[in-house]
Amino acid sequence: MSESWVTVGKTSDLIADAGVGAQVGNEPVALFLIRHTNTIYAVSNFCPVSRANIIARGIVGDLNGEPVVASPLYKEHFSLLTGKCLEQPELSLKVWTVRFNGDELQVKKNAA
Repeated sequence: MSESWVTVGKTSDLIADAGVGAQVGNEPVALFLIRHTNTIYAVSNFCPVSRANIIARGIVGDLNGEPVVASPLYKEHFSLLTGKCLEQPELSLKVWTVRFNGDELQVKKNAA
């Protein structure tokens, strides 16, 4: 079975240490390029606490060595690795696999 990748933009569309929104099928996705590790993460843009597509506007950081994004409204921290909410472990964001294909930024069609 072949993997299905969706091109969501170009590497130049990313902003270091900030979020950018994209669409994968019907799913809103938030993409984050972390400058000091040159790693890109993709999680659901839909915040389960505020029930709005706002995660791409969150603040990225590091809590105990784990890359996180803080929801801009209620400040819950979500792991960029697993999607789990650190303050409310019963909540989580979907996580997607991301890759660079030349200058294209691609997201694996099905969330990890």
